[in-house]
Amino acid sequence: MAKPRKGKPCWYELSAPDARAAAGFYGHVMGWKVQDAGMPGFDYLLAKAGDNMVAGMMSAPDMPTFWMIYFSVLDCDKAAKAIAKAGGNIHREPTDIPGTGRFAIVTDPQGAVFGILAPADSDAGEAFKPMAAGHGRWHELMTSDPEDALAFYSKQFGWKAGDAMPMGPGMTYQMFRHAKTDIGGMMKQMPGMPGPGTPFWLPYFSTDGVEAAMVRIAEAGGRTLHGPQEVPGGVFIAVNRDPAGALFALVGPK
Repeated sequence: MAKPRKGKPCWYELSAPDARAAAGFYGHVMGWKVQDAGMPGFDYLLAKAGDNMVAGMMSAPDMPTFWMIYFSVLDCDKAAKAIAKAGGNIHREPTDIPGTGRFAIVTDPQGAVFGILAPADSDAGEAFKPMAAGHGRWHELMTSDPEDALAFYSKQFGWKAGDAMPMGPGMTYQMFRHAKTDIGGMMKQMPGMPGPGTPFWLPYFSTDGVEAAMVRIAEAGGRTLHGPQEVPGGVFIAVNRDPAGALFALVGPK
């Protein structure tokens, strides 16, 4: 049995006012096939891209609408305690999901929310599969203190600093690596940037064509806030808002 890799992105979860409405939107935009998770008394849907489960969607009308990224850990209880000791907070104590593993919802010292998951019997799945359409590809942290955030995540997950790109006066985009592969970037959150105004994680999903996906977003009632923009590597990105207000991004050929 393969062991899960600590710090690997392993799941994407949408908190929305109406999970079934969200399923219709993302099904149209991403081509996801969505099914009920079968949790009595809880409206939770599972999204599939190809043969892989990639995301969950839950109806939570009294909660903020946003995408949360989960990272794999070896021991959920120990990881949650380490996060709290390093200045983060535990928002949901470690809890078992039968057949899936043990998870917790936490924040980093700057307040960005993320999840941790100790998978029950796998290597954390294939939700993060950078070159496959509909799968997670990149993970972007907007934060009030990039240097402190990088030190925090490096300690918790073993991430390493990658290349740093100047983004203008006083701004640097710092990439980070997991298992020698770039998996995301972080930068200082500036006034006027899209988002909740507090530190947050933004997931990027792969698409076969950014411009075509933007058309589908508009058709389904969403909006593109930025893009398409070419980035290093010859790919294009677009930052978008779904009809309920959740931010998500796309990356792929134009």
